[in-house]
Amino acid sequence: MSARRRPTGLAGLPGRVMLPDDPGYDEARRSWNRLFSHRPAAIVYPGSAEEVVDAVAWARGAGVALRIRGGGHCLEGWSTLDDGLVIDLSGLDEVTIDGAGATATVGAGVTQGSVVAALAARGLAVPTGTEGSVGLAGATLGGGFGLLTRAFGMACDALLRAEVVVASADGGAEVISVDTARHPELLWALRGAGNGSFGVVTSLSYRVHPLTSVVTFTASWPGHRMLADVFDAWQRSAPVADERLTSQLEVRPDAVVLIAVLASGDAAEVSELLDPMLSLGSPEVALVESGWAEAYGRFQVPLDAEPAHWKFASQFVSAPFSREAVALIAEFMASAPTSSCNYFTNALGGAMRRSEPAGGSAFAHRDALFYAEPGAGWGIRGEGAVAAADDPLTPECLAWVAEFAAALEPFVSGAYPNVPNPDAPGWEQRYWGVGVDHLRAVKARYDPSDVFRFPQSVRLPADS
Repeated sequence: MSARRRPTGLAGLPGRVMLPDDPGYDEARRSWNRLFSHRPAAIVYPGSAEEVVDAVAWARGAGVALRIRGGGHCLEGWSTLDDGLVIDLSGLDEVTIDGAGATATVGAGVTQGSVVAALAARGLAVPTGTEGSVGLAGATLGGGFGLLTRAFGMACDALLRAEVVVASADGGAEVISVDTARHPELLWALRGAGNGSFGVVTSLSYRVHPLTSVVTFTASWPGHRMLADVFDAWQRSAPVADERLTSQLEVRPDAVVLIAVLASGDAAEVSELLDPMLSLGSPEVALVESGWAEAYGRFQVPLDAEPAHWKFASQFVSAPFSREAVALIAEFMASAPTSSCNYFTNALGGAMRRSEPAGGSAFAHRDALFYAEPGAGWGIRGEGAVAAADDPLTPECLAWVAEFAAALEPFVSGAYPNVPNPDAPGWEQRYWGVGVDHLRAVKARYDPSDVFRFPQSVRLPADS
């Protein structure tokens, strides 16, 4: 598609526009993580890729910095900014399933929960993360793993095509179609490094999988007395189990909790596969056979029940933790500043390791055993809410997460761009490994003016 002329003046902003003096602006400007607070000059809600083109062109012509917002869950608040333009994609919320049920095309504003429900109605699924209110596009473009990952791979592995608004050479913007035949190097970059660094992804097409039923299994061990044994059994069995089984182990201040999903199996199989952990102590166990949408819904927490402020650190683990490392987890969880602190892990391997998508991907951690993150939640939403800067728990929680992550640093390798580590030295290599130079070359080709930038966007080559 040819480039668009640059509109000038505020009237050139397409679609619905929210300005600081408008009713509802304060709520519209907020992200899911209330730890960060920004006041953009305008928020635009385009209803089509063409209106995204006009918004990007307007920002370039006006010399205004822009950010892209999908589900609004960027954990470091980088999907918004002060005094710039936020392009909010929530209006691009279509889900279209092809007649044969082999692919699905979704707008960039679709949440993970919405696409799970739409596909499940046809007996289909695509791998997603576990949080339903997170945008599927954002999850996909950083990798995207959850409780179907070992069965079907990551969300970015299922990505076949994308529609992307990129900066054009004439100072405006244009829409391009990206797949293995057209702009294959950009497709490679979008699969794991595509969050806002190269353009605005407006729609994505996925390969989908038949899935009519799952078995969801949870087990809980009170306190931390069994932590060392359970964690060791989990980390040695979960990444190499039957690939239909994906599990997460979460260490909470008062318990160790296992959540597992078996795609297309039965209850007896789950119990047998999880026996290395279930034989330890006397866990409280629950098992449910259901459709995937119903199971996914049970994982969701209402927004008003979630803490307002969050801080996480991301880490990949490529060798089993020693007893020393697990003891550090127990030590930090014993001193957790709030009941919403946790240490979360997601088993990897299976299909994620076995089959990289055609054309490859920028995701660099396929050989990891599991993903992990220490995290803290604090503060309340709604009535009685206190700004993070005024909450006495803020410095304590931030320090706790930083110290927790630093203590585990000798035992981990790599980080996840969807859960940024903003102060990490060498963050590009931690996210993308040996792919950094290739990503910079893709950046130089598709965004040589660095229109799409934020604190940890892909950098241009030093000589550009």
